[in-house]
Amino acid sequence: MAEAGPVDDAFPQKPLDGGPPREGRLSRRVLRDETLLVLALSLGASGVSALISFIGSLTRPGGLKDQAATLNASAAPGRPWLDLAWQLFGITTALVPVALVAHFLLREGHSLRTLGFDRTRPWPDLGRGAVVAAVIGSTGIAFYLAARGLGFNLTVVPEALPEVWWKYPVLILSAVQNSVLEEVIVVGYLLRRLDGLGWSRGASLAASSVLRGSYHLYQGIGGFVGNMVMGAVFVYLYRRWGRVGPLVVAHSLLDIGAFVGYALLAGKVDWLPTA
Repeated sequence: MAEAGPVDDAFPQKPLDGGPPREGRLSRRVLRDETLLVLALSLGASGVSALISFIGSLTRPGGLKDQAATLNASAAPGRPWLDLAWQLFGITTALVPVALVAHFLLREGHSLRTLGFDRTRPWPDLGRGAVVAAVIGSTGIAFYLAARGLGFNLTVVPEALPEVWWKYPVLILSAVQNSVLEEVIVVGYLLRRLDGLGWSRGASLAASSVLRGSYHLYQGIGGFVGNMVMGAVFVYLYRRWGRVGPLVVAHSLLDIGAFVGYALLAGKVDWLPTA
């Protein structure tokens, strides 16, 4: 077990007896190992998985655009209630790393509110998030279509769920889950930890944006580059606003638009590629 570092006021910790927080700082080794473990249990592992998937797509006969990446698929075809149980299980367990981050922050005498993930400023968060989603959404669709047309991207199938009553609620829950997981960990938590480890702002921006791009690599080069750029924008906005709340809103709206929009439009418009 790593020993605690020197006393400092950067990371106040609550004593186990429930008394007032004592001023102390976790050692650099503990911060580093904790960060690596959180990523290994969540989006870092997803980045490795996406890389393996991308290599598989590259080495498969045919171009990338002739292959498909399905995001929300049925887990039990033909068995809707079992399928619903699997969908809800997947959404819930995917948020466990966020609970782990909340636990680590609580140990320091803080909470997710430290990252700006709370309900103290709902209307500014909603307003800013909606504007960000509108700007990124319009450019993101154009970039995806261009990347796919040039053969740099797989055909992304945002949903392939059966036509059952829970389809749209599950798609919305999936979108919100993605948003909370990514913005809390890849932006708020990761930047806080890298700041504590003494990384420069430029280096932490690069790390966060490359990480975001990495776990979208299963979509192809376009998915990697597009999400890396989005990640850089989100880091800039987080530094400016000091809150992940607007980013969660923006990401939720983007994913809801992609998931629900695809479900409503697939096969009905010529410009939307389908598998």
